[in-house]
Amino acid sequence: QGQLDESGGGLVQAGDSLRLSCTASGFSLTPYVRAWFRQAPGKPREFVAGILWNSGATSYGDSVKGRFTLSRDIAKKTAYLEMVSLKPEDTAVYYCAARRTATLSQWEGVYDFWGQGTQVTVSS
Repeated sequence: QGQLDESGGGLVQAGDSLRLSCTASGFSLTPYVRAWFRQAPGKPREFVAGILWNSGATSYGDSVKGRFTLSRDIAKKTAYLEMVSLKPEDTAVYYCAARRTATLSQWEGVYDFWGQGTQVTVSS
């Protein structure tokens, strides 16, 4: 089975930008959907953004629309989450997820693979 490796988290100030990366390895076939979820302490996991790997079509959670952009580099098997105008409420552990079915979903239960997570902390 394959794995997803996230990187790029860190501590930033409100208004700053950050880019997260999610690289897939070990898959015989690259999963059709890559997505980012996040989970803040005491809160449920929340859909952030997702991308259909072949077409590049994207979907975003309401709280990040207009501030976050998800893209992918097919050759590098890497998805990039560009985050700008970060707010303290964006503080969370960000998880990369992938699914083998070619349908974008905001429900975490349908994703087949998960990364370990990367912490993003935004100070006010």
